[in-house]
Amino acid sequence: MAERLVIEGGARLQGRVAVSAAKNAALPALAAALLTTEPVVFENLPALADVTTISRLLERLGAEISKGAAGETEVRVAELKSDEAPYGLVSTMRASVLVLGPLVARSGRARVALPGGCAIGLRPIDQHLKGLARLGAEIRIENGYVEARASRLKGARITTDLVTVTGTENLLMAATLAEGTTVIENAAREPEVVDLAVLLQSLGARVEGAGTERIEIDGVPELGGGRHRVIPDRIETGTLLTAGAITGGDVTVTGVVPRHLSAVLGKLEEAGVALEMGEATIRARGPERPRATDVITQPFPGFPTDMQAQVMSLLGRADGTSRITETIFENRFMHVAELCRMGARIETDGASAVVRGVSHYQGAPVMASDLRASAALVLAGLAARGRTEVSRVYHLDRGYERLDAKLAQLGARIWREP
Repeated sequence: MAERLVIEGGARLQGRVAVSAAKNAALPALAAALLTTEPVVFENLPALADVTTISRLLERLGAEISKGAAGETEVRVAELKSDEAPYGLVSTMRASVLVLGPLVARSGRARVALPGGCAIGLRPIDQHLKGLARLGAEIRIENGYVEARASRLKGARITTDLVTVTGTENLLMAATLAEGTTVIENAAREPEVVDLAVLLQSLGARVEGAGTERIEIDGVPELGGGRHRVIPDRIETGTLLTAGAITGGDVTVTGVVPRHLSAVLGKLEEAGVALEMGEATIRARGPERPRATDVITQPFPGFPTDMQAQVMSLLGRADGTSRITETIFENRFMHVAELCRMGARIETDGASAVVRGVSHYQGAPVMASDLRASAALVLAGLAARGRTEVSRVYHLDRGYERLDAKLAQLGARIWREP
């Protein structure tokens, strides 16, 4: 039977906790290992279901993956044994589509199943495909698979119709081995894109402008090996800080990069959370009851959609009425009905949710619909009166490394049951 999380709410979280490496940086970094025949060593890969999934996919494609004594992971793809990413693996995780660009760039062909993942919206990959076509790939979609072929990709100017993180990453990786210069306009500026560029540069790629709207890549004939330390997970950091805030606690998260969370930290302060920033630490002290504030999700450096559900849980206890507007994914209010089961007063209208704060949540059995929704329900359970049971906890394990153990370390009464 699938596990569930059980939470006895009401404990004020206190203490220090270290953040793990970022899932959304680790996945493209692993895919980038396909671009070279030399070993790539990762110092701090998080132990997550999604990391396991993409590792299995890489092994199917020909990667040899080994663990070192110091927790390092070495990935080497000396020879590609396949150019196909099958449905059985890709259907569980949308980020599997990140192997498309590297496979075409290295071998001239790829066959990748159309992606799955969380049920939070359509999230099409048309920008990936348009960009690869601009680089000279022949694209065909047939029987649920994307097939791409090119003798060698050619540098080109690519302007995406919208800001896409995985699209930017896919095209960035493909362009590193293309002949000539590629310019990606309207590129995503997320820290995870910058982290990927840092890795690629360490392997010998020529990349400039990562972190801006314009990335320029001068293609090289081949890449070498390297070593990389994945950046801290800004979404896990925000979730842990919100856990401290929603319980009126005092939590310090260590090993962080505060500038990666500027928009989140600004909203927490608006909600009445007292913050103290160090070079690699953030301390959050929650109020007895948060203040209402409005939130609009935006691409980086705006407020991240991946923190929308968690902050909604916090504002559900606010003194006043808040409005949350979701501009990234059309189905990202799936947690609202479950929060209402816990006593929240939330009404949705298209892309907006009106949150009328209540003094407290009530424990209840709830069901997670996706990764960030599961985190939101856990946060509400921490602040609730009584017992909360969160089912479908496998969603949580896709993107958070031992979140329940970290919360327990801070004093939460939380455990797993079959």
